Amino acid sequence: MAAAQDTAGLMPGIGLLDRERIIAKPGFNRWLVPPAALAIHLCIGMAYGFSVFWLPLSRAIGITSAKACPPDMSLMAALFTTSCDWKVSDLGWMYTLFFVLLGSAAAIWGGWLERAGPRKAGFVAALCWCGGLLISAVGVYTHQLWLMWLGSGVIGGIGLGLGYISPVSTLIKWFPDRRGMATGMAIMGFGGGAMIGAPLADLLMNTFRTATSVGVWQTFVAMGVIYFVFMVGGAFGYRIPPAGWRPDGWTPPPENAKSMITKHHVHLKNAHKTPQFWLVWWVLCLNVSAGIGVIGMASPMLQEIFAGGLIGLPDVSFTQLDPDQRRTVAAIAAGFTGLLSLFNIGGRFFWASLSDKLGRKLTYYTFFALGIALYAAAPWAASIGSKAMFVLFFGIILSMYGGGFATVPAYLADLFGTQFVGAIHGRLLTAWSTAGIIGPVVVNYIREAQIAAGIPRAQVYDFTMYILAGMLLVGFICNLFVKPVDSKWHMSEEEVAAMQAKTALVSAGPTGAFGIGKGGLDGKAVVAWAIVGIPILWGIWITLSKSFVLFR
Repeated sequence: MAAAQDTAGLMPGIGLLDRERIIAKPGFNRWLVPPAALAIHLCIGMAYGFSVFWLPLSRAIGITSAKACPPDMSLMAALFTTSCDWKVSDLGWMYTLFFVLLGSAAAIWGGWLERAGPRKAGFVAALCWCGGLLISAVGVYTHQLWLMWLGSGVIGGIGLGLGYISPVSTLIKWFPDRRGMATGMAIMGFGGGAMIGAPLADLLMNTFRTATSVGVWQTFVAMGVIYFVFMVGGAFGYRIPPAGWRPDGWTPPPENAKSMITKHHVHLKNAHKTPQFWLVWWVLCLNVSAGIGVIGMASPMLQEIFAGGLIGLPDVSFTQLDPDQRRTVAAIAAGFTGLLSLFNIGGRFFWASLSDKLGRKLTYYTFFALGIALYAAAPWAASIGSKAMFVLFFGIILSMYGGGFATVPAYLADLFGTQFVGAIHGRLLTAWSTAGIIGPVVVNYIREAQIAAGIPRAQVYDFTMYILAGMLLVGFICNLFVKPVDSKWHMSEEEVAAMQAKTALVSAGPTGAFGIGKGGLDGKAVVAWAIVGIPILWGIWITLSKSFVLFR
């Protein structure tokens, strides 16, 4: 019994952030772990909402209006100029850096995360993401664009990657009975980060704005401090279950030759050698490419397709709108974008949870089959002028876009086991980086080509929708070929036991003795969920209030 009571926190030579320090003690409630993950994901998810800073930053010197740079100024010169305002297109490179570095960092340091543990990874993510915001604040104050690229884009992007994958392996191990729901809860937070962060940033900029400042650098500092508190709290809230632990009364499903849920583990060094890894890579890439292309063009798409119909003038095309009418239409389209974000967030939890019932493969079949039908039907909804049906179609599409992100970690755990699932997931996120290029390029360039060919703006997206449906068809075929991993890639029981030795310091027995993982919404869990739940509810309210204008 004395050995069972020995914990990593009492062992000499173990640091505060080390993996051995956070092995759960008897009586720990597993429902404390999802709020810890949400605390980190809600902060780094602000990457989606960074566009709220572009317009204020584009007049950081001029304040009321942009002080234009010489038209022949190169991008290299723009990185160091202090005499004129930045272009939105130059600022937008930060957004590209976010997601390129997210996928790269997750792939490069995923293996380290599995060794170091989620607390250390979460803490480093907090230092990078929040430190990047502070460096960006210096960049705004000194008017050095390169500092913003380095701060938020590069250093912050590394924080995004580490923060994004930090809870995946942990949650899957705490919830073997509900893998999809567990990862859905956390990854829902990344989708919701902008829903909270964008209105918060707008509120702070209005507070800090003066006659000589647009209030952005002060907002970066304030948000950096706020996010650091939340992210460090989340990192220190992480616990990992002892090796061999499983929930009371839960029995793993029986494994057979056709089972899509393995009881074995595949080593990180071998996962990418299997066809399953690359099939799932393309499944995620194609699902995300279709969705992310729509996200990037949601506002102009609604404006150009429905134009005057959004303000009761169904016969007025987009090019016939006067400036005041265009501003009104743009405000309505912003409500559409906000509504899509809610579908994106809700879909992460809904579809991932449903995958626990349907199975991951069938869930992705649903994404692709239903997505093909909706993309193909969208031009028809636009042609009959049904705004409600058009919004509903794309709401469901965006719910499946978010659901794809939230379901894929559980899919990987089913195929490759849980020992290296966080690191394998990190490598798979290179599919996201790739999709971030493919999706917008397909949508933007086809749109430009259609406009150049003289196609009416209300119809320029029709061909795009059919292309995206074709991409989903390819994804459907890739998913069709996903089979259980060949046993030759499985780690031996001795290898697994050696790797799990450090987390077996507390013997929890086969069914979770000592009460580890028990409990529902006890006092601590209520407080933890309230800390993350109240900001989420505030963000939902703000988003819904802006979306109501869409249906007036």
